[in-house]
Amino acid sequence: MQHQNMRYAQQPVVWMNQHDRPIIMTHAPMQPPLPPPTFPDFRKKRRKDGTCTYLVIIFLLVLLALAGVALGTYKIIELQKELGGIKEYFSGAEQSPSSEKLTGLEYHPEKKEGRLAAHVTGKNSKDLPLSWEDQVGYAFTAGIQYKNRGLVVNKTGLHFLYSSIYFRGKDCPTEDLMHIVYKKSLRYPGEIKLMETKENHNCAPKVMWGRHSYLGAVFNLTTYDVVYVNVSSVNLVNFDETKTFFGLYKL
Repeated sequence: MQHQNMRYAQQPVVWMNQHDRPIIMTHAPMQPPLPPPTFPDFRKKRRKDGTCTYLVIIFLLVLLALAGVALGTYKIIELQKELGGIKEYFSGAEQSPSSEKLTGLEYHPEKKEGRLAAHVTGKNSKDLPLSWEDQVGYAFTAGIQYKNRGLVVNKTGLHFLYSSIYFRGKDCPTEDLMHIVYKKSLRYPGEIKLMETKENHNCAPKVMWGRHSYLGAVFNLTTYDVVYVNVSSVNLVNFDETKTFFGLYKL
């Protein structure tokens, strides 16, 4: 009897009142709420595109700065070359008009212009361009320098340029007799032909012959231009100073 009462005591109490129903606990786990749907963040893309644009602009600015530095360096080198040329070609400064007035000397600009001339004469050469004598005999240089077998122009302007070559020999030439005057300029690469004569000389074998070639014209030459003379054959040139010469003067 006691055992039966304990069995009844263990049974759960059921409340029949519908307003006092107990809360039924379930063992199902509670799931967290789903996150809201994500949308693409266009700000990151814009930020990335903006960064690329900034990098391109910075790169272009760096290139522009480097180009400016290179151009500046080139200009400095050119100025140094011109300064060196001035120091080399003009060893002493000419007297200015003001200093001549102080010393009582009369200033004649036409006389100074007349000094810009050079006449060089034949000198034995074995290769081209022809070499010249600039001090002995009829040769002289005044305001125009003879350097490295050429005459150097020291002032831009009109110049009369002339050259005389006397060809002489016993053997008949196998090629045309050529006489060329050309210049080299700082503004252009290579050689620029100014004057040329070319002729086929007929002669009798073993008989001494001679042929005179003369060139002369007015040219507008620029400061630091250098003029030279070439021939078809150095061995056929007679270097007598009265027959073979070369020169120019500023008009």
